[in-house]
Amino acid sequence: MNHEADEQWELLNLLSPEDPSNQLKRENEREGNFQLSSIVEQKFQISKSDASSSGSETRPDPGREQRKGAPEVIYGESKDVAQIIAMAQGLLKGSGRAIISRVRPEAIAPLQEAFQAYTVSVREAARTIVIYRPDYVRRSTGGFVGVISAGTSDIPVAEEAALIAEEMGCQVTCIYDVGVAGLHRLLEPLRNLLSSGVDAIIVAAGMDGALPSVVAGLVPVPVIGLPTSIGYGLGGKGIAALLSMLQTCAPGLSVVNIDNGIGAGITAALIANRVAQAREHQLQ
Repeated sequence: MNHEADEQWELLNLLSPEDPSNQLKRENEREGNFQLSSIVEQKFQISKSDASSSGSETRPDPGREQRKGAPEVIYGESKDVAQIIAMAQGLLKGSGRAIISRVRPEAIAPLQEAFQAYTVSVREAARTIVIYRPDYVRRSTGGFVGVISAGTSDIPVAEEAALIAEEMGCQVTCIYDVGVAGLHRLLEPLRNLLSSGVDAIIVAAGMDGALPSVVAGLVPVPVIGLPTSIGYGLGGKGIAALLSMLQTCAPGLSVVNIDNGIGAGITAALIANRVAQAREHQLQ
């Protein structure tokens, strides 16, 4: 018996809130009823998704945002349209919204046609589609995230990060094309961002990836480094940018993987939303 593994599992159970479906299962067992009613399924967002036409089963997780503070995002680049539609239907049914990242251009029109009864927002710069149920209302948390890009080539990934932070309820301010080749462009916008009370800052950069370290050395808030796949030859495709950020000597800089705008946006929004929650508690 692995006692260490047992202790870790016990600790995880203590730290994590009980899965509502497990609690309900025990209650139903006591009552001799093993079937979840549709009311319970709706309340706890326990869904069974349809299989796509390609034959692969999808299992969307509409309760993820309620459970951990960040919504599920459908990664569209590697999925066929039928799979995306099946997953989006499950998310819309359970949460009222479906976010699809890295949408291929040829998939946009079929998705718009499939969800004509819904509000379909196409964010071309972010290569993302967000579908809303007519009754969906996006929450506002009071969190404040700044998104900075070194160059204009970094904007698509930066926009992806900004979008997911907005969908998580944050106010987002974007500052683009302020890289180290003309560092004087950064100073005034960064000063304004700090004076506005920003909670976390995302900095997207390719090439040498120097800007996140510069920003992290100047600001008193967490900085999320977002390396982008922009660059030449040896060390290009984001490798030099990623390694530069990982080797930073500026404290307070955390780094996500190359082009991972969704990961950067979620991380910054989780920080900002927690800070906003603390502010609210202080005012009470």
